[in-house]
Amino acid sequence: MAAPFSSPTTPPRLRSIFQPNPNPPQALLSLPGSFHRVPHRAKVCYDSIGATSVSLWSSSASYSSVRNGSTKLSGKPVAVKRLLQNRRGVVRNATIEEIEAEKSLIEDDAKERMEKTIDTMRTNFNSVRTGRANPSMLDKIEVEYYGTPVSLKSIAQISTPDASSLLVQPYDKSSLKAIEKAIVSSNLGLTPNNDGEVIRMSIPQLTSERRKELSKMVAKLAEEGKVALRNIRRDALRAYEKLEKEKKLSEDNVKDLSSDLQKLTDEYMKKLDTIFKQKEKELLKV
Repeated sequence: MAAPFSSPTTPPRLRSIFQPNPNPPQALLSLPGSFHRVPHRAKVCYDSIGATSVSLWSSSASYSSVRNGSTKLSGKPVAVKRLLQNRRGVVRNATIEEIEAEKSLIEDDAKERMEKTIDTMRTNFNSVRTGRANPSMLDKIEVEYYGTPVSLKSIAQISTPDASSLLVQPYDKSSLKAIEKAIVSSNLGLTPNNDGEVIRMSIPQLTSERRKELSKMVAKLAEEGKVALRNIRRDALRAYEKLEKEKKLSEDNVKDLSSDLQKLTDEYMKKLDTIFKQKEKELLKV
C-alpha cells in the first residue's frame, strides 16, 4: 500500500489544510487599543461585546478600534445603516438660554416672595392700634357672613370721622350684629356702638404700660418677618446649588449669585426695619 499523501496530485481541499495559504484573509478586528482598516462595504458586528451592530460602511477610509468593550470610530464620515441599535437613551445638555431662564426664574421668585413678605408685615403692623384712629386697624377682622368667614372691609365701608373714632357702615344692615360680635372678639380693646344703621367706636388713649406691650408685639412681628426673608434666601440658594450639581452652573457662578442674593436680602431687611421703626415710633408717641 502506498504511503498516505504521497500522491503528487493531492486534492485541493487537503492541500489547503496542510499547506500555507499565500493570501490569508484580513482580520476585521484588532487587539484592544489598536486600529484596523475596515474594507469597503464590510459588515462588522460587535454584538458579542454588548456595544452595537454596524453594517454597510460606505467608505473604505474609515477606521475603528475596540477599547473596553466599546466601539470608537474615526476618519471620514460614514453612512451607517444601523448604529447604536441597543442604546438606552439620549442625554442632551441644557443650552445657555435655558440656564439663564432658570437663573432668572429663581431670582424673580425670590424677589416676589420678599416683596409679599414686606406687604404682609405692613398689614400686620397696621392692625396694631395706636392712639390715633386708622381704618387699617380693622384689616384683620373676619366676620361670619352667611356661614362664611369674610374680611370686614369686604362687606362694610370703614372711615375715620375724626382722629379718635372709627365708623363702620355695612353694605348689608343684616350683618350689623355679626360685625359687632367680630369686633368685640378681636382683642383690639374697642367697644362698638351699634345704632341699627352703623357702628361707631371711640379709640381710647393708650396707657404707658399698654404702649410697651404693643411695642414688644410689633418687635416680635418684625423678627418673624426677618425669619421669613432668610428662609426665602435659603430656598434660592438651594435652587442654585441644584443647578451646580446638574453641571449647569460652576462653583464661581454660584458664589456670584449667592452674593447678589445676599444684597437683595439685605435690601428687604432694611425695608422691614424702616416700617418697624415707624410703627414703634407711633406706639411710643403720647
